[in-house]
Amino acid sequence: MSVSRRALLSTAGATAILAAVAPAASARPRVRTAHTIRQVPLQGAVNVRDLGGYVTYGGARVRHGLVYRGDHLGKLTDADLAVLGGLGLGRVIDFRIPLEVQSDGADRLPAGPVAVSRPVTDNGLYGQLLAAIGSRDPVRQEEMLGGGRAAAFMTEVYRTFVTSAANRERFGATLRELAAPGAGPQLYHCTSGKDRTGWTSWLLLSLLGVPERAATEDYLASNTFRAANDARVREGLRQAGLMQNPDLIIPLQEVRPAYLDAALAEVREGYGSVFRYATEGLGLDLRVLAGLRGRLVR
Repeated sequence: MSVSRRALLSTAGATAILAAVAPAASARPRVRTAHTIRQVPLQGAVNVRDLGGYVTYGGARVRHGLVYRGDHLGKLTDADLAVLGGLGLGRVIDFRIPLEVQSDGADRLPAGPVAVSRPVTDNGLYGQLLAAIGSRDPVRQEEMLGGGRAAAFMTEVYRTFVTSAANRERFGATLRELAAPGAGPQLYHCTSGKDRTGWTSWLLLSLLGVPERAATEDYLASNTFRAANDARVREGLRQAGLMQNPDLIIPLQEVRPAYLDAALAEVREGYGSVFRYATEGLGLDLRVLAGLRGRLVR
């Protein structure tokens, strides 16, 4: 465990290939963790999950059916809409930037939940990915993504979760809404449901008193839920002739402990602790923190 964690052609062509690879409804990965993660079974999204079930340090348990995390919802089927409709969602928060929404499509939602656009910057990640793929140039792709550069780019994205005032404001707003008295079930998501969504979920679980190991297991579980879909994307890029070596994008598709460490190093440097990051960086007062536990923990 790291010290920081202890202390706390065309872009259009590339976009078309990425958008064409739909998640398979038949592939339901099994994730082995200390508790069973409840995936919401959908045909058009692979990483939608109930965040409940985790046990806190004090022996309480995070409630099921109140907070859901997910990947983008632009490809949901009619059957998926019926499943989401059964969750009783009051709000769906979309962390994607406009370029992602333009490429992947706006959320497809059932009647009922309020759709909230709350873009958290990806530090240019999505645009960089499309530019690399769209070039069709193996040399340029290697220069942009090879030699550890893709992973280094990801660590910078995670640092902005802490250093960017705009990002902090949006994470803070989301957590305040989750703490609001009378708030119904809510879902937040980004494109893959792993980075902006993963950081929000790790932070929320930590503030609820879930041990770091369990919060990190939830974060890393995206690799299992997304593995088959991400492999199909890479194979699609190869077959379309867009990338000779699509494995270059694996560091962009995965979550890794080093990425989480990068954000936590910024927390330690700027705030000293996750608690101070939440209170001073995100503007969550003690009433909000108590509200999170009061609503979400039983």
